Amino acid sequence: MAGVNTMEKKLAEYKCDTNEATCLKLVRFPEEVDDDGTTFHPEYSHQIFGDDEVAFGYKGLQIQLFYTAGNLSTLFKVKYSSKVTETFDCVEADDVEGKIREIIPAGFTCNTDDFVSLLEKEANFKPFGTLLHAYTVPSEEAGELTYQIYKADITCPGFQEYHERLQTFLMWFIETASFIDTDDDRWDFFLVFEKYNKDGETLYATVGYMTVYNYYVYPDKTRPRVSQMLILPPFQGEGHGAQLLEAVHRFYCSLPKVQDITAEDPSENYVKLRDYVLVKLCQGLPSFAAEKLHHGFSADMASEAQDKLKINKKHARRVYEILRLRATDMSDEEKAREYRLEVKRRLFGPYRKNQRELAKMRKCLRPEELVSHMGQMDTQTQHQELEKSYQVVVEDYRRIIERLAAQA
Repeated sequence: MAGVNTMEKKLAEYKCDTNEATCLKLVRFPEEVDDDGTTFHPEYSHQIFGDDEVAFGYKGLQIQLFYTAGNLSTLFKVKYSSKVTETFDCVEADDVEGKIREIIPAGFTCNTDDFVSLLEKEANFKPFGTLLHAYTVPSEEAGELTYQIYKADITCPGFQEYHERLQTFLMWFIETASFIDTDDDRWDFFLVFEKYNKDGETLYATVGYMTVYNYYVYPDKTRPRVSQMLILPPFQGEGHGAQLLEAVHRFYCSLPKVQDITAEDPSENYVKLRDYVLVKLCQGLPSFAAEKLHHGFSADMASEAQDKLKINKKHARRVYEILRLRATDMSDEEKAREYRLEVKRRLFGPYRKNQRELAKMRKCLRPEELVSHMGQMDTQTQHQELEKSYQVVVEDYRRIIERLAAQA
């Protein structure tokens, strides 16, 4: 038994955290290849290595996936200090290389010198599609940096191969990511690039992107639905997500056939970002004027948001709540109470639905079954949950208001 435990301990030394072992890099200059300061790591690796996010069979495992900054030409190498098969017979190491090859497209190199030579070709890389928007971001080193947002589709020469490389990042940074079927021409692609200078030439670095699917709405409309959105880690926290979402929103607002704009299974962070962008767009609409907010959410607000900005009623309601909070003196008890009740009325919707379901259950469930369901819908618990939900919502709203004030 002691021998078995010793063996288990020794084998455990050959387990590696695949988030730590996977080293990603966006390379502009040759010296960055060996600079650990430019390396970043995945948030997730379960879709490649399983729920435990562990690779077995190696010590000192390092999975290198380095990309040229613009075209995303790829260097792929697997390094390790020792492998379990060197010490133990009849024990097999995980096929790390095979698992990575399943998600990265053909055409990568495993040779560092070849990869460095590909950097010289980056000057030939130009953004795909049509320029929608340009903006600048202050920089301590460069004074300010220029960014551009483009709309592309799969017919752009070279874009399909580029997109196959770009979408591999989804697996590392979106928990439930999947690759899309680019043969469907209803997909739109929106790309963010940074312009930078290298040896007197203007080059472009990939910053992030968004995919949008255009659903048909009877009889003659479309409903663009945001499917995937990712700002690459070296660029996160700089406002690129808001710039991208606003540019995409403005693009679809210009199309008469668009009914409204939605998102597929949005994350909490995406909802917060969308709230910020929609408030920014709506705050200048007449129906959302400060003097009208205290009269409650109106049909005018819903219709103006829909007609002018393609915002559906549910999202317009959240915009109203944020703008009303900004216009409310929360130190005034009566005004604060009115605002709290207004938000809680919306939040109470799911609990009201539970009450309707309970009424139906009374007619068809046996007494002991009914008691178990009633326990799930205890009134006191509902009030506690409602208050908790309200506090979370208001906290999120305050952050959006602070961000708007900082941008003013």
